[in-house]
Amino acid sequence: MNNLFQGEAKIHFGDADFTILETGKFIKCAVTKEPIPLNQLRYWSAERQEAYRDAAASLEAWKKAQG
Repeated sequence: MNNLFQGEAKIHFGDADFTILETGKFIKCAVTKEPIPLNQLRYWSAERQEAYRDAAASLEAWKKAQG
C-alpha cells in the first residue's frame, strides 16, 4: 500500500491556484476544521493562507478578518 498520499497535505495558496508543498490526502478547513479532500478544494485565501470547505466558510472567515 502506498502511504504517499495519507494524512494532511501542506499547501501554499496562490491567487488562482495552489502548490502542494508536502503530499497528503486532505487539508483542514480553517473555519470548521473539517478535512477537505484535495480533489474537492475550491475555496481558499492566498492572503491568509487558509483553506475553506465551501463558500459559506470562506465568507465567515472573511467577515471575521474584517471585524
